Amino acid sequence: MSDFGMGEDDFEQMYQEVILEASKHPHGKESFAADLAREDAGAKTGEMTVRASHEYCTPGESHQFNPTCGDEATVHVEVSDAEPHTIEHVVWDGHGCSISQASLSIMVDLVEGKSVDDAMDLEQLFHRLMESRGKGLDDENDEDKLEDAIVFQGASKYPMRIKCALLGWEGLKDALAKALAAKNS
Repeated sequence: MSDFGMGEDDFEQMYQEVILEASKHPHGKESFAADLAREDAGAKTGEMTVRASHEYCTPGESHQFNPTCGDEATVHVEVSDAEPHTIEHVVWDGHGCSISQASLSIMVDLVEGKSVDDAMDLEQLFHRLMESRGKGLDDENDEDKLEDAIVFQGASKYPMRIKCALLGWEGLKDALAKALAAKNS
């Protein structure tokens, strides 16, 4: 892992600043999902219809819940019908700790406009970063691809935080799989 010319204290400070900023001013957050945490959410909870805002896109949606801490997120993607399939639009709704919210926000910035293959490569890199237990990635080019998401290296030291950071990425992977499956049906 590159130290980016910083000591560990400087890196930790950057980690905290980026995560706090991304969680306070999240990108891609919209209110569209049922609030499953509410008792009065009703029997129709989970039955929602979100239409693609582009007629040349196929939508996919996934709801993720972390029972350990209560974080939850619904990720909605719209994938172009043309090859190579591109993520034309990605939004999310949910609540949770600053790590899960910041990870979702930074994920939106990283994947929107990218091909599905490129987004899945980023998802794999982020998983490897989370599995590093604070060591980071061995390849500086891979770290560069993650852009601001590299600050979650600090979260990878703590197993309970890893689940929070991965919540949105799991939702993205599942939503993309649903969108691609819908294209083939």
